[in-house]
Amino acid sequence: MNYIFYFLIVISIIAGAVNGKLPDVVNSILTGAELSVKVAFSLIGIMAFWLGMMRIAEKAGLVNIIAKCIKPITKWLFKDIPQDSPALGNVALSFSANALGLANAATPIGLKVMEELQQENKNKESASDAMCMFLGMCTAGFQLVPATVIAILVGAGAKNPTEIIAPTMIVTSIAFISAIIVAKIFSKIWKKQEVIND
Repeated sequence: MNYIFYFLIVISIIAGAVNGKLPDVVNSILTGAELSVKVAFSLIGIMAFWLGMMRIAEKAGLVNIIAKCIKPITKWLFKDIPQDSPALGNVALSFSANALGLANAATPIGLKVMEELQQENKNKESASDAMCMFLGMCTAGFQLVPATVIAILVGAGAKNPTEIIAPTMIVTSIAFISAIIVAKIFSKIWKKQEVIND
């Protein structure tokens, strides 16, 4: 990725020099650098706020309440996992972090869930159905509040940064449901294939 960005920068400078627009290229670089610092600082604020809220929710037991609310769904999605497994509580926490648009906060939680699901996995050489389902859910990244995107829009000076909420909910809901359906379908196909091979 670094090579790609380096290549784009070099090509931009060469194209600017050839066309006599080198001052515009330099101004764009400086303006972009200034904007990136502003966006980074706005991200620090909103990420600190949401991470703090998540920590408070975790300490207050809100995660356990969310886990209980979505327990019927997790029972259906993760049939192979015992219901007393700590993985299911962490699935709820990861889901909550993703729903609030905190992909950075959801990543370490997701890694912990995968470790716990690997402990429950009977075949250590391949991913279990539960692991594939969880990966699909995390990749789809259902979001109620796209906090990170809103922070970037605020930092970039958008007039109405919250107008992204409704489209994000629609798109991520479709992606989330699609990921679950595809994981279920492939799980059944894989099991049938294993039966045929045996």
